[in-house]
Amino acid sequence: MNLYNVINEIEKTDPEVYDRLDGRREALKRFTGFAGKVAALSLPFMMGSMFKKAYGQNSSAIVGVLNFALTLEYLEAEFYKKAVSTSGLIPASDMPGWTTIRDHEVAHVAFLRQAITALGGIPVIFTAANFDFTAGNGTMSGPYATVFSNYDTTLAVSQAFEDTGVRAYKGQAGNLMSNNDILTAALQIHSVEGRHAAYVRYLRQKRGATNNKPWITGNDAGGIPGVAAVYAGEEITTQAGVQITGINGMSISANAASESFDEPLTKEQVLAIVDPFII
Repeated sequence: MNLYNVINEIEKTDPEVYDRLDGRREALKRFTGFAGKVAALSLPFMMGSMFKKAYGQNSSAIVGVLNFALTLEYLEAEFYKKAVSTSGLIPASDMPGWTTIRDHEVAHVAFLRQAITALGGIPVIFTAANFDFTAGNGTMSGPYATVFSNYDTTLAVSQAFEDTGVRAYKGQAGNLMSNNDILTAALQIHSVEGRHAAYVRYLRQKRGATNNKPWITGNDAGGIPGVAAVYAGEEITTQAGVQITGINGMSISANAASESFDEPLTKEQVLAIVDPFII
C-alpha cells in the first residue's frame, strides 16, 4: 500500500481534510511513522483511527439531519402508497406518474435508513399508523378530510408536501458538507423532489388550478388553503446581497426574481408544517 498515494487521493476527494487534521505535513508524518511500526494487515485500522478526528465528530450531526429527512420521506412514501392503493381516486391517465413518485419516495426511505445505519446511527421508524393525512393531529378529520376521496384535495396535499421537501433539503445541505457522499445524495434527492413538485403542479393546472404554475411565484400557495407556512419567505428578491429586480438595468419584475430561486426552510419551520400530519 502506497500511503502517499492514499493521502493524495483523499486530498483530491476532500480538499479540506487537512483543516480537520493538523495540516498536510503532520498528516504525512503520521502516516510515515505508523507505516514503519505496524504490519500491513493493520493499516486499515490505523487509517480509520487517524481519520476519526477528521470525520467521526460529524457523524452524529449528520445522522440527526438524515433522520429528519427520513421522517419527511416516510410521510411522503406513506401518503403516496395510500393514494395509489385507493380505488377510484387517481385517474388512469395520471396513475403512471403517481406510481413513479411512490416508488421514488419508497427508495428514498430505504436509502436514508441504510445511510444512517452505515454511519452507526439508528434510523427512526414510522408506519402508516403514525400519520394523519387530513392534518388533524390524529383526529382523521382535519382540514384535508377529503384527502383520499377527492382527487383535487389529494393533489393539493401532494403539492404542499413536495414543495416543503424541496425547501427542507435545501435548508439542511450546509449541515452535510463534511461528508461529500451524503451531501451529493441529499442534493440528488432534492432535485427529484423538485421534479415531483413540478409534475403535481402540472396535474393541478390540467384540472383547472389556473393560478398554479410549475414554479412558485412570490409566496403564492397556488390556491391551497392553510399552507402559508410552506411558501413563507419565497417572495424574497435578493440573493447573496444582490437585488435581482432590475439587475444590470434589465426589466426583471419581483415575481420573476422570486420565481428564479427557491428559498430554504429551517428544521424548526419544516417540523411546524408537518406536525399536524404526524400522530
